[in-house]
Amino acid sequence: MKVRLNKYLADAGVASRRAADELIRSGKVVVDGRRAHVGATVDPQRQRISVNGKQIDSSCARERTIIVLNKPLHVITTMRDERGRRSVAHYLPQGRRLFPVGRLDAETTGVLLCTDDGDLANALLHPSREITKIYRVVVRGEVPADALVALTARDVRRAPQGDTSFEIALHEGKNRQVRRMCARQGLKILSLTRTRFGPVSLGNLKPGAIREVNAAERRELERIRANAGG
Repeated sequence: MKVRLNKYLADAGVASRRAADELIRSGKVVVDGRRAHVGATVDPQRQRISVNGKQIDSSCARERTIIVLNKPLHVITTMRDERGRRSVAHYLPQGRRLFPVGRLDAETTGVLLCTDDGDLANALLHPSREITKIYRVVVRGEVPADALVALTARDVRRAPQGDTSFEIALHEGKNRQVRRMCARQGLKILSLTRTRFGPVSLGNLKPGAIREVNAAERRELERIRANAGG
């Protein structure tokens, strides 16, 4: 039975469908000795499929891995970095083909989901799903009331030293969106932490620590995946 190549790679835990298309486009995916093309279909039972020279086999049933990492400061959200900077791969279990769901910039800490479930990653990142992400922002000094309104800030707190912290909830995943929103209000961000991604909360997880999602989180993530048709 033929399936879309990007879906096959996602089901095999190689990458999300979108990232799989990038691998295909860059020439890293080969089917029966020939470079694959985006939009191709394959028969996994009859054809040999490899990525970066390594054959892919998803025939064995397995439970999808979903890990929560509290991404530390100055860590790059990628599995490898050509400049030798520390990446999230340093904190993840070895021997598993995991990848981060979306990105956090190097200066942002907090919840980062890492999985081998490409369809789940695609469902969480697709703009139409409007998955809620919550950030705790700490800025220098006092924030004017009109700026808090413009940011739709909530749970506003003043620190003894005069800085202000608040939460922002987003339903999109645009690059450095919180930082750009605060910059438009003339605010200087001191720290930025994602405390929640969909049903998954940071809780008391320490920077650099990981945990498997709990049963309630997994059920909700599977519901999101199923509703997206994954």
